[in-house]
Amino acid sequence: MRFGPLDPIMSDPSVTDVAVTGDGTVWADRGCGMVREAGVPAFRSPRAVREFAVGLCAQMGCRLDDASPIADAASPEGLRVNAVIAPLVPDGASLSIRVQPRDAPGLDALADRGMMPSSWLPLLRSLVRRRANILIIGGTGSGKTTLMRALLAECGGDERVVSVEEVRELGSIGVANHVPLATRNANVEGAGAVGLADLVRASLRMRPDRIVVGECRGAELGELIRALNSGHRGGMTTMHANGIDAVGSRIVSLGLLAGMSPRTTAMMAREAFDVVLHIDRVEGRRWLAGVGILVEDAGDLISRVALRWTWPGPSRSEFVRGDGWPEFAARWCSAPDSSGGSSVAASGRSRSGASGAMAGAPA
Repeated sequence: MRFGPLDPIMSDPSVTDVAVTGDGTVWADRGCGMVREAGVPAFRSPRAVREFAVGLCAQMGCRLDDASPIADAASPEGLRVNAVIAPLVPDGASLSIRVQPRDAPGLDALADRGMMPSSWLPLLRSLVRRRANILIIGGTGSGKTTLMRALLAECGGDERVVSVEEVRELGSIGVANHVPLATRNANVEGAGAVGLADLVRASLRMRPDRIVVGECRGAELGELIRALNSGHRGGMTTMHANGIDAVGSRIVSLGLLAGMSPRTTAMMAREAFDVVLHIDRVEGRRWLAGVGILVEDAGDLISRVALRWTWPGPSRSEFVRGDGWPEFAARWCSAPDSSGGSSVAASGRSRSGASGAMAGAPA
């Protein structure tokens, strides 16, 4: 693809996000938050920004004009572009570009970068190997898709993975038998649209070993939890949520969009998702902040923290157990301890016999 004045930034492998405002100012995120790019040639005018946005979307086969002033497009490689033009923005256009990692880091590389303690890697690999249904939550740009791609790379070579996305972001996941599906917008006559829910239903007839939904944010949640309740194991999806404590209400609200009652959603989601992984981001730092489970209690969907990493960074890997730990441990048998990679017995006690925080971690 051609990026014109943005070529120097787009060729930088450390860049994860690029943004252009209507006045032509360029911003880039290299892992530490958005920073203004002073060395990039400025766009001449708001009109130049708009023309650039229209041309960029056209390269990706996406329409951006007065009749369609919002565009959300993606390339086969996973590059994602969102553009909004005037009058929805005051002048010119607002352009946001999400750049997928060039090296598609695996779990070991993510641990080296401080996303999670290395002692958690056996647990994460065990969840994939034992075909747990995994829900990854977090905010925008926190690294949900990056973690899901790394987890999918741990799948067996003989597994058939069917992925469903609104726009293609997963790219290559290192699985030979991979069927990547993406939604289609309606044509100019308003016909021909194929949504996420349609694709999830279609995936059931493709003989999948794993069903993966890039992001659940609407009625497709209903189709996914029905699929995961019908014998399909090892599924994964992501969802925007503030934390493990809040994900239960978030799931119920999406269930309402699918026409499901809160009680039905709670019962089905509890059986659909085995594990919740929460990715947090503060000032550019991204880390696996916690592991949780879903519990259905008197018709309500409750999310409980099993493990919480309290101090992100490569120098310390301390974590504490939450009230969801006993049930999580009973189901998944073991988890890393904070001394550096050994497992903790399913009873929920560390090797010292303490039943509170992990050995060596703050209570």
